[in-house]
Amino acid sequence: MPLKNLSRAVFVFVFVFTLPRTGFSQIENQFNGIRLKESLQSVKAKLDKVSEHSKVIKVKKPLYPLAQYDEKHLVCTGINLEKGTINKAVFTFSDDSLTFIEAKGNVEKALVSQVKDTISWHYLGYDVYQKQKLFVHKETDVARIMTDEAIHPNLFVWENPYLNGKGKPEPLENTGLIPSFLKMGASYDELQKDLESHSAFTSRRDLPDGDPNAQYQINCFGVNYLGFPRKIEARFGDDTLNVVWILTAKGEEDRIRKALINQFGKPVFEDETWEIYNDWQVGLRKDKPEVLLLEKELGQVYKKEFFKQ
Repeated sequence: MPLKNLSRAVFVFVFVFTLPRTGFSQIENQFNGIRLKESLQSVKAKLDKVSEHSKVIKVKKPLYPLAQYDEKHLVCTGINLEKGTINKAVFTFSDDSLTFIEAKGNVEKALVSQVKDTISWHYLGYDVYQKQKLFVHKETDVARIMTDEAIHPNLFVWENPYLNGKGKPEPLENTGLIPSFLKMGASYDELQKDLESHSAFTSRRDLPDGDPNAQYQINCFGVNYLGFPRKIEARFGDDTLNVVWILTAKGEEDRIRKALINQFGKPVFEDETWEIYNDWQVGLRKDKPEVLLLEKELGQVYKKEFFKQ
């Protein structure tokens, strides 16, 4: 099996990782000069000067994928920008680094109007400004700005629970288990109801003819794994589920490893890029953070032809 079939193109925004870092002003600068990857102390000091109110929320056990040790959220209201006032915004920090901003209310006038670039494209109802790493959903009056690392797990569709809630949000159940409704080898007809009911929304993507294992993929957004809503890519060959990718982030690798060991025992194979569990049916990918699920027979094919075992 060719290498390219395992290292498939995950997401249309993957090229963002190679964009130059200089030469244009990032849109987050509109929030009184803040920058992505800036510390909480520095960001808070700048935002307190332009906000009516701010509050720091510390999460005891990180669930945010980019946070390895520490997850905090800075919630601000009445943020006065040059062209208008943002009603409310949450600034998410992973290990004291700003990685995600979600703003709501008056975003078109106060924020988006300052973007010098044109819209790169529209995707799932979002206007995407690729250089700015900005995703705007006009229907809900929401704008999201994020780091490259946050783009990979599709956090542009994530709704920060601290943005709309007045109190502490109800956490998602965290069983530590691979979602049980992902039944490898089952038909699409058998799985369709569960895929849709466990997702915030789904979309179908027909795959190129060069993939010998699958003809189409169901993208499931908002599926709970380890207490956080994920994008899951379920691939079907001859209408049978044989490959699933759960998009994750590097910061949570240790949490995922512990969960997989608790569920399946020690890995049967390890190298710099992969850890394989459950008789070659589950993989933890480390170079591009993801969890891979394989149908049993296909797992044995990968064992021989891809991993050379």
